[in-house]
Amino acid sequence: MGNRFSSPLLPIFLIVFVDILGLTIVLPLLPFYTEKYGGSPAVYGFLASSYALCSLVSGPLLGQISDRVGRKPLLILSQIGTFVGFLILGFSTSLWMIFLSRIIDGATAGNISLAQAYISDVTTPQNRAKAFGIIGIAFGLGFPLGTTISAFLSKYGYAYPAWAAALLSLTSILATVFLLPKGVAQKAQSKHDEKLKKADLFHPRKYSKFFKIPVLRSLLLEFFAFSFGFATFISGFALFAERRFVHNGHPFQVTEVGYIYAYTGLLGLIIQGGLLGRLVKKFGETNLIKLGFISMALGYGLLGWTESIAVGSFGTGILRPTITSLVTQNAPPHEQGLILGLNQSLFSIAQISAPLLAGFLIGQGMLIGWAITAAASGAFGLYLSLKRQKESAVSVAENPV
Repeated sequence: MGNRFSSPLLPIFLIVFVDILGLTIVLPLLPFYTEKYGGSPAVYGFLASSYALCSLVSGPLLGQISDRVGRKPLLILSQIGTFVGFLILGFSTSLWMIFLSRIIDGATAGNISLAQAYISDVTTPQNRAKAFGIIGIAFGLGFPLGTTISAFLSKYGYAYPAWAAALLSLTSILATVFLLPKGVAQKAQSKHDEKLKKADLFHPRKYSKFFKIPVLRSLLLEFFAFSFGFATFISGFALFAERRFVHNGHPFQVTEVGYIYAYTGLLGLIIQGGLLGRLVKKFGETNLIKLGFISMALGYGLLGWTESIAVGSFGTGILRPTITSLVTQNAPPHEQGLILGLNQSLFSIAQISAPLLAGFLIGQGMLIGWAITAAASGAFGLYLSLKRQKESAVSVAENPV
């Protein structure tokens, strides 16, 4: 029985790992690729937001279709879209082709969510949390390695990292086709249920009840504050660094930015791979969240004047898992999936809005303003965390056990 449940996990790990490599290879590349063909920082902001917007729309739709026809066919379709997007990016000769590549990739984005759904299909509830850990491992390993590959290959031209990402994407498709078992298609119980599912797509009322619970409202807003600050940093740093930092007599380019991303990714891997559990045991999640927001605010704020990348990266490295943990602890057990979906939606909204603001600020030469904006998200998150802790203490005092 154990082998039957665990056998698909190795190919799933390989598929997700290769996908993450491809995605992170183009991360430090895109801002400079956009500038090469005449795009301003504001235009790059629209480029980054267009991918996130397409992903927000396509992800739930692909997930719903996969409930009917099975995960594997939709996973292959999603990967083909990513492969085509990377190919177009590699052969781009104008700005519209870069936009087309990202829109195609975003419109078929769903690799990770479909992989998570597949894991749910083929594992028992008792083994599911451990199985989901392989996606975290794939992220942790793929981010620093992918950005390092980009930093190295960009020395030979901007097209080479994109082609490497396309090759990795093709490898992921082949792994899915030949290594991944078919899985299970989840059939709708009735036409009535199917209509309800379609009507509920992006329906705000299904999420509003969580915002009526004070502790959850605060945690969800804290998660959005983290997400917006992180998205502001990650979408604007390359263009900021190009205008602020110099290496060997020339402004930072893909190589330098790629290595910095790799460094921050490695730091995140160390924090989440072994350090985080010890910190939670010693300080508790609420205190760790406050520390994370302080680090985020200081690190991003000081980035306007110094190279304080490590400080900010420490904060963001601990915030996502700790806030998510508290969110799930305070949500009803039968609605874990729904509130995690809300969390992901908040992250997507931040990925849509933050690049637009980051691109505008950097395009206007407001480099310090960009750094302060990212820091302000951390400061707002800290305020919410302190307020939540105070309200919790008052509630305990008024209602002692």
